[in-house]
Amino acid sequence: MRRSWRVHIAMIATFAAALAPAAAQDKPRYGGELLFAVPSEPPSYDAHREETFGVMHPMAPHYNTLLRVDPTDKTGTKPVGDLAESWTAAKDGRTYTFKLRRGVKFHDGSEMTSKDVKASYDKIIFPTAGVASDRQGQYVAVEAVQAPDPYTVVFRLKWPSASFLASVASPWNWIYKADILAKDMRWYETNVMGTGPFLFVEHQKGSHWVGKKNPNYWDKGKPYLDSYRAIFIKDSAAQVAAVRAERAHIQFRGFSPAERDSLVAALGPKITVQESPWDCALLVAINHEKKPFDDKRVRRALTLALDRYQGSQALSKIAVVKEVAGVQVPGTPYATPPAELEKLAGYGRDIVKARAESKRLLKEAGVPDGFSFTFKNRGIPHPYEPIAIWLVDQWRQIGLNVKIETIEASAYHPMLKRGDFEVAMDFQCGFIVEPDLDLVRFVTTSDANYGKHKDKVIDELYQKQARAIDVEDRKKLVRALEKRLLDEEAHVIWTLQWHRIIPHSVKVKGWTITPSHYLNNQLDTVWLTE
Repeated sequence: MRRSWRVHIAMIATFAAALAPAAAQDKPRYGGELLFAVPSEPPSYDAHREETFGVMHPMAPHYNTLLRVDPTDKTGTKPVGDLAESWTAAKDGRTYTFKLRRGVKFHDGSEMTSKDVKASYDKIIFPTAGVASDRQGQYVAVEAVQAPDPYTVVFRLKWPSASFLASVASPWNWIYKADILAKDMRWYETNVMGTGPFLFVEHQKGSHWVGKKNPNYWDKGKPYLDSYRAIFIKDSAAQVAAVRAERAHIQFRGFSPAERDSLVAALGPKITVQESPWDCALLVAINHEKKPFDDKRVRRALTLALDRYQGSQALSKIAVVKEVAGVQVPGTPYATPPAELEKLAGYGRDIVKARAESKRLLKEAGVPDGFSFTFKNRGIPHPYEPIAIWLVDQWRQIGLNVKIETIEASAYHPMLKRGDFEVAMDFQCGFIVEPDLDLVRFVTTSDANYGKHKDKVIDELYQKQARAIDVEDRKKLVRALEKRLLDEEAHVIWTLQWHRIIPHSVKVKGWTITPSHYLNNQLDTVWLTE
């Protein structure tokens, strides 16, 4: 017993050391090849039409964007210049003027100018027939993109937009060459050519993607690496094995708590761990068109039954979830402080009192003890399966008899869109923590409003917060929308915030975790100690 206790203490000490803040870093070192695992490959090479990390992780180092999220910002919310050197906004919030860096070259040696930025954004915001743009909906406020001179780009908006700069900092908005787009708007679906810190070398399908240092990169002194190699490994256990055997330095999406612990135990001082709240959440969609779920008393009962704090403690040990959260990622600018969050239905600390209120509401709504319904869940093990099991257990404790039906992943979205469910797991992931992007799905007309709630109050609150330029005014509006959505009407139920865990070789420096696995993938700041 004593020996096992000493071993346990040693493991705790090793894990604590891995999570400890790094000491002041040495001066970046040049050279070396970064090796990283990627769980999926790019379906096409065009980031304007894709939304998978299989595109972002291997390909982002070849490109720049107009703005980017500060690569040292752990909240993932601060836009800084990338190809834009500076920018200004008109007092009425309807005109943004960006000044471009001079001397930026595409990988073919031609100069990047405002013509290229305009052509890229026109493709995203105003796509021509037959050209897909997954980001078009984020720019409904944009009236026109103009290029008055080679180093100036102007965006004219129909109305003020609080999220405009965050949307411009999207990691998906790679700047393409205008001359190429003029000849073939779909050229970038199968070809690579940007202004980024690394040149494209090769893509061997099913094996790897390689980039090498751009010797003429505009940000002098960068990148530090000679090259990088993305290794495509679908199986999670094989990804862990690659990091453990030091065949890969890092995997940028994330690992589970158990996988983290196994790497820390195996590698000790050779591994470090970065963790962050993740801009992904599992929600519960409640079909307002099916009885008794059209009654807000029933919906409130479902959220009041959840002991989120106990659930957080238990589930964070086995799944990639952790924080108790509202509609914004904890610790980010518009997140409701924990003390305020506790005032919402289902977020109080007294679970006995909450469940008594649940039972009262069900009785008042005419729902009999032992009422049965089916909870539909997406057929992906983590974290969907443990969260579903937890939800069903919580609802059984207020007298509901719930069974789980697991739907194969490819059939799941169509099922949600058809409304073929009573209660079902819903999900969202974002590229940047921003109320406009996270909350638009809850307006009445949204295609992602799977519960089919109709709520003019939420629609109005969403529009007001989207156009509120003052941060404090906007926070009040976001809180009011959150209270209406989760408490007063209980249209949807938030479960727990995802939790991102990145164990990586201590050799990797200059990379900061953020709440999004779509951010910080240009690799221009990354270096290896040896």
